[in-house]
Amino acid sequence: MTTVQAAILGLVQGVTEFLPVSSSGHLVLVQQFMGLKDRSVVSFDVLLHLGTLAAVMAVFGADLWALLKRPWQRLTVLLLASFVPTAIIALALKDWIEELFASGKTLGIEFIISGLVLWLAIRVKAGRKGLDRMTVGDGAVIGVLQGVAILPAVSRSGMTIAGALFRGLDRETAARYSFLASIPVIAAAAAFDLLKLIKAHEAAQVVSAPYLVGTAVAAVSGFLAVRWMVRLIVRGALTGFVYYLLGLGALVIALQVSGKL
Repeated sequence: MTTVQAAILGLVQGVTEFLPVSSSGHLVLVQQFMGLKDRSVVSFDVLLHLGTLAAVMAVFGADLWALLKRPWQRLTVLLLASFVPTAIIALALKDWIEELFASGKTLGIEFIISGLVLWLAIRVKAGRKGLDRMTVGDGAVIGVLQGVAILPAVSRSGMTIAGALFRGLDRETAARYSFLASIPVIAAAAAFDLLKLIKAHEAAQVVSAPYLVGTAVAAVSGFLAVRWMVRLIVRGALTGFVYYLLGLGALVIALQVSGKL
């Protein structure tokens, strides 16, 4: 992998991780166009996740510091309620999901699913529930939808934002909670993949110039994407993402049917 390729993938990961368009789906597409299908992509994905993890932690540093100072509080319980169903779904479907990532055959359909769910969400009347009125049930529903987003081209942020809006959270809370809920999930995914690399004696390859450049690009672009996305959610300006996902899904399906992808 060249430094330019790594930077492009870092940019794709950083931007799309937090926009409701599916970072994993975009990474699979870009990697296919670049012809990157070897084991180096797996180890590089670990660093990309760490880059975006650093980005969201930087944006929500105050919330994380409050959790560290008082770990057992309402927000902790809510985040656990979201994380547990996500983890159960991910572990239960792990082998099947890895096959889908390898084949890329379902990308088009999953982009369209993400678009339709987001379309439904933005038509829901804005709720008024803040974190103080959010229930464990709300957190669990968001967690289930976040679990569905382990599919290659189903957007994690799109599903969690939609779930929050479906449950009556106000837009600002939906944005904040969606990104906070991503932190344990991204951290767990990175740790799981890193453990696999260590067991395969491949962890050393992540320390290289292209990998570090890609990680830095993912972190910086992810930081900017989170801040921008929060503003868009509060304003309710998400319709453009719906059109993008539906159009991209249709394009991917057309390319796959024609044998060009």
